[in-house]
Amino acid sequence: MKVFIVPNYARPDAVEGAHALEHWLSGQGVEAVWAHDKKRYPDYIEDPSACQLVVSLGGDGTLLRAARIVGYSQIPMLGISYGHLGFLTTAGPDKLIETVRSALAGKLHVSHRATLAIESTFACEDGSTYQVNSFALNDFSVSRGGQGDMVQFEVSVSDNHIDTLRGDGFVVSTATGSTGYALAAGGPIVTPEFSGMVCVPIAPHTIMARAFLTAPTDVVEIEMSPERPVARHFFADGQNVRKCQEGVPVHATVRRGPGDILLLDHSAQSFYNSVSRVFYGRAGR
Repeated sequence: MKVFIVPNYARPDAVEGAHALEHWLSGQGVEAVWAHDKKRYPDYIEDPSACQLVVSLGGDGTLLRAARIVGYSQIPMLGISYGHLGFLTTAGPDKLIETVRSALAGKLHVSHRATLAIESTFACEDGSTYQVNSFALNDFSVSRGGQGDMVQFEVSVSDNHIDTLRGDGFVVSTATGSTGYALAAGGPIVTPEFSGMVCVPIAPHTIMARAFLTAPTDVVEIEMSPERPVARHFFADGQNVRKCQEGVPVHATVRRGPGDILLLDHSAQSFYNSVSRVFYGRAGR
């Protein structure tokens, strides 16, 4: 058996915990495989395909990095919180070995988290275009550029035109991502059991635009308006989608991903416990 370890290399305590976990796993006859430090090796392609479990040691950002590595392969993931929020994580450092032991024994609850498959189109100055395919566990977003100008775009769902919007941007999130950027933009908190998408305008220049939910089979399309060719960006889980310096984002198609993230937690109630702890301040009650 192999376990893939993804630590937050910027946190010495997370790296120390990863070493402690590797030592314990070795004593159990389990091989540990480490993710590379992405700041030192930004172009290294990770391959966890031979592993039976992925353990993230950090905050929610580290877990999102682990999710990008796993992609749609449906390798079970476990998050240990060394960060500030830890909404998606299962336990703290004091429960590291105990929680991993339970995961390896199959004693933890498996939460199926819907993902996103995103196809972004970019236009170059010479009139050519190119496409980038992206994965997201949390969300895809359209955001205004550094000049601060409002962006204008068309939103359609499964060939049904919704509206022409102007504002700071637009978020398409999963239920998992509903507690992130979508929530900050005014969207609802959505149970992980919901497998559709959450669509939220960001600071729209109208009082009429509201967040809405889609069916799991729907496809959301965002077309940037040529009438307002200002700077804008596409992001998947907070990472800039553009793969090269050239190209202006012009169109995005967002649909449910072909595979879920299998997130391990203590019970089916873990989500509501986290909502209570993080957003309603009921820690310890």
